[in-house]
Amino acid sequence: MDQKMQVLVVYRIFIVYALMRSTAAQEKEKIGTVCSMHGLELSSDQLDQLEKYASMLKEINHSVNLVSRKEEASLLVRHVFHSLLIGLYYPFKPGERVLDLGTGGGLPGIPLAIAFPDTNFLLIDATGKKIRACQEMILKLGLINAHAKKIRAEEIKGLVFESVLSRQVAPLATLCRYAEKLLTQEGVLICLKGGNLDKEVDDALSGAGKNKGFPADVACHLIDEFDECFAEKSIVIASR
Repeated sequence: MDQKMQVLVVYRIFIVYALMRSTAAQEKEKIGTVCSMHGLELSSDQLDQLEKYASMLKEINHSVNLVSRKEEASLLVRHVFHSLLIGLYYPFKPGERVLDLGTGGGLPGIPLAIAFPDTNFLLIDATGKKIRACQEMILKLGLINAHAKKIRAEEIKGLVFESVLSRQVAPLATLCRYAEKLLTQEGVLICLKGGNLDKEVDDALSGAGKNKGFPADVACHLIDEFDECFAEKSIVIASR
């Protein structure tokens, strides 16, 4: 490769890197602005933490399958921002105990732990390598309000939570069955879901009699207004 070609390659790499940095900065600004407009104020340090988490998630994802690799290009929006949107519909309280059921790569628990530093988050998953990845990221992010543990929901004893989160593919009725035993009397189940949810909601409500009346109500909030990649996606809140 001659000197002219080397210079051209270096220039192209620089341009690609600059565009990536510019896009990340724009995405962070968008996240901060949208959240602020809906009452969730994020400091510059919190936005930097969210970007750092997205970077770590992408890096670890090459060796541990935490999120779909087809979507890596916009992890900050598709996964981190997606998780944060829960906080626009359900403002977590200081001291609240939150369970992230089947957390995978720490979603939605880690982004929400960054956004709500006075709320306590327990992230659980049955896959050890995913939990170890979460523990590593929590440590590097310096989060003292988030903990990750390898355990199944049905194995949890003696603990109750004000809210249970899920970004799993499991049907809503199944998630309600797990959550009911882990929630306080006023507790809620909050899910990130996609597609037409009419049947899932009907099944969950019709099966409430087997779950001590849970859920008595299910609210679905479409979130496509926040980004086109959230088309047909909803935040689902089930309550007694």
